[in-house]
Amino acid sequence: MEGAARVLVHLSRGGARPQRAAFLQRPPFCPMKLLAEPQTATLPAELRGRGVDVGVAVLLQTSDRRVLLTRRAPGLSIFPNIWVPPGGHVEPDEQLLEVGLRELQEETGLRLEPGAVSWRMLGLWESVFPPRLSRGLPRRHHIVAYLLLLAKETHQQLEARMQPDESEVSAYAWLEPPVLESIVAAGDMAESLGQVPSHLPATVRVTELSGGQAQATELPTATLLNTAPAHGEDVERVSTGTKFALQLWLDTTAKQQSPRSSSS
Repeated sequence: MEGAARVLVHLSRGGARPQRAAFLQRPPFCPMKLLAEPQTATLPAELRGRGVDVGVAVLLQTSDRRVLLTRRAPGLSIFPNIWVPPGGHVEPDEQLLEVGLRELQEETGLRLEPGAVSWRMLGLWESVFPPRLSRGLPRRHHIVAYLLLLAKETHQQLEARMQPDESEVSAYAWLEPPVLESIVAAGDMAESLGQVPSHLPATVRVTELSGGQAQATELPTATLLNTAPAHGEDVERVSTGTKFALQLWLDTTAKQQSPRSSSS
């Protein structure tokens, strides 16, 4: 609507300082947007009564400007084999930062004290599984708060303390800005496999987990540029919500590096 003011959401729990977030976003193909009343009536009672869960996911940026993404374990009930930041459900009476740091430690083994990182709210995302109605009726519905954590250590320093939980994480990667920018640019509206821009390497270094062992290997960059298929089985890719959060991260980085920011 022309002239409409941008709507912002302020989140606060307990006596914490409110954090500003971009207004709730969802993909154009979000099932909750497209779900018709007759389809809603066919949902099992336990799903209709479940309501909306709340989660937190953290973009962990290192001092050398890498961002940590993890691949969800193949045995998980929702979004298996999908690349996402560490995250999980909000427990009663938890602050958002507490949730992010707890989930980061549970999934990756990285323990960061609140005073060891600075942080800010990035935005809110409506997440539904399956992500498209063409792949089935909704079984889970979340509102995810994405947080940006700025660590004071390099990715090599953090890597030395990684002890991922293989029941939740099957691989992880410390990705550089050019790859992250291409992930965002890939979007999720086109039904095509990832095409790697000429300025990117053909593979990226990731750490695979299997049988309690961690091994460095090369993953085709195209895998991270895959888009969400409208039909059939899902493919290994970066989640649509993660792309949303990475876009906000890129926007934040651009503002920090602008001439006005550097001179103020």
